[in-house]
Amino acid sequence: MLNALTIDVEDYYQVSAFESCVRFEDWPTFESRVEKNTGRLLDILDEYGVKGTFFVLGWEAEQRPRMIEEIVARGHEIGSHGYRHRLVYSMTPTECRDDILRSKELLERITDAPVAGFRAASYSIVAESLWCLDVLIDAGFTYDSSIFPIHHDRYGIPGAPRFPHVLERPRGRIVEFPLSTVQRFGLTCPIAGGAYLRFLPSWVMRSGIRRINEVEKQPAIIYLHPWEIDPGQPRLAAPLKSRLRHYTNLGQTESKLRRLLAEFSFGTVGAVLKARGVL
Repeated sequence: MLNALTIDVEDYYQVSAFESCVRFEDWPTFESRVEKNTGRLLDILDEYGVKGTFFVLGWEAEQRPRMIEEIVARGHEIGSHGYRHRLVYSMTPTECRDDILRSKELLERITDAPVAGFRAASYSIVAESLWCLDVLIDAGFTYDSSIFPIHHDRYGIPGAPRFPHVLERPRGRIVEFPLSTVQRFGLTCPIAGGAYLRFLPSWVMRSGIRRINEVEKQPAIIYLHPWEIDPGQPRLAAPLKSRLRHYTNLGQTESKLRRLLAEFSFGTVGAVLKARGVL
């Protein structure tokens, strides 16, 4: 079964965990490592013959348009990750619309192609910010991958549907591809990637995807960030909880990713949704 591989293209200092110690205005002063790390991921995907969806931060696209051109040249899909990695629920609907449109217009100008998919910063479409889906519909997006059907201190809609589905909203229709989870002992457990890929043993991720594919007959979706294959990145003076989340097991990400690519079939979000007949 075809599963979706996604890359959230942002640099190590742009993550939500470091908002308390890194101001947006100071981003240009930090060492940029995103282009090199994204290039490394592109090389790995080429090795396995895998195409994925790259949800790109608009600010990064603006600074490094050649990186976006390279992603497209290697046959991957481009999606929007917003412009400056702001949590949806920290913005007004007008601010959110402006952020999303700015990113979409930048990416479409660079790629000369429509951008169909969106992923919110830190999966921040939650119950209180579902209005963002209407913003996306108005902006011309056809699918979203921002809803995590779990309990978490920063994101999540517990009890939300776990697999790709169509949402009928006041402004129209949009397809949602939620981040992957498995249900065990009455609990919905995340296995979608990122920190979960780094913290969980490889066999847990692999058995979870296998269960989704073989038992539930559904596609899984996994994600990671370019900075997660970069154990040599600078260490920032952030709160302990943020540092633990961000830096733990960075040296294991690449080997775990390679095991997943070797064992399962992956493609772009668009390809998976079309194969399921929902896009």
